[in-house]
Amino acid sequence: MKITIFGLTISSSWGNGHATPYRAIIRALHCKGHQIHFFEKDVPYYRSRRDFETCSYCDLTLYQEWAQIRAIALETAGASDVVITASYLPDGQRISDEILGLSRPLRVFYDLDTPITLRKLESGGVEYVRCDQIPDFDLVLSFTGGKSIAELEKRYGARMACPLYGCVDPDVYTRVAPAQEFTCDLSYMGTYAADRQARVDELFVEPARRHPEMQFVLAGSMYPWEWQWPANVRVMEHVAPYAHPQFYSSTRLTLNITREEMARNGWCPSGRFFEAAACGTPLLTDCWEGLDWFFDTEHDLRVVTSADEVEAALMMSDSELRQMAQSARHRTLQEHTGEARARQLLQYFEEARSASSSKVETSEVA
Repeated sequence: MKITIFGLTISSSWGNGHATPYRAIIRALHCKGHQIHFFEKDVPYYRSRRDFETCSYCDLTLYQEWAQIRAIALETAGASDVVITASYLPDGQRISDEILGLSRPLRVFYDLDTPITLRKLESGGVEYVRCDQIPDFDLVLSFTGGKSIAELEKRYGARMACPLYGCVDPDVYTRVAPAQEFTCDLSYMGTYAADRQARVDELFVEPARRHPEMQFVLAGSMYPWEWQWPANVRVMEHVAPYAHPQFYSSTRLTLNITREEMARNGWCPSGRFFEAAACGTPLLTDCWEGLDWFFDTEHDLRVVTSADEVEAALMMSDSELRQMAQSARHRTLQEHTGEARARQLLQYFEEARSASSSKVETSEVA
């Protein structure tokens, strides 16, 4: 199968949650014998923070302007079995109009930011997709499940909406020898976001203040660097993807905190969940609807809502933490890998194509 994807970025993981799941899923599709071509606009922000310009598991085209590669892009897309456009794609509305005009491929929209998209559609729209385009896609994929799926179908007229959650590539994310620079009692990896900073303060900074004898590491971009962090908190602007296994393997516990809009919707696992779990690192997380579908909240991880609960987790024995981490790792490798998501994606393609064919046949009979 030939699959063409127009997305935000696969080449840079800096300050976005798109590149990592793209890589895991596309690599798994490649291993199954499928051919993937990824088109990415070469924007300055990602150009200066790029992890690679070519990769072994897909053809990658970096372009300056859509007009410069429009002809070859549409030729490639038109000869494909499936074409995907996605959230935060530069010139996304225009590109989707072009893709929706193609008759051969299955037309898919993948929203890796669904709660944000839905909120903004209510209050003026987003640059990467219009309300009137949603019903024209054969399939709409959502990074979050739950009520987002119902809203996409019932309110915005999506023909078929399905969840395609985050995932991990276990060949890349596995336990490795710890690194001195990352060694700590508790870590948190996440880009700065105003709507979750209060929880970062409560669940990460406050435990650090209470325990000056412990070490804490925060890795994330866009934090105001003039802030005064506790002396036992090491702040890193970015940890490159190749170093993530070392990062997680060097920390006794790691913390997940969800963006407010995502948490409000629920069914929104961060890829960091699966990365840390695959590396055998014990997980702490805030709570949201659907969490217990992805992990056993009694055995795989600990849900924390206060600094006191984080402290309690930090006091757990090494054997307790190790058992918890092993349980989460087993579940992740069974259910949340790029291979698992690739299987789901291929099944969605078949279902969407069947639904589209049935609709055409019904129209012809009528």
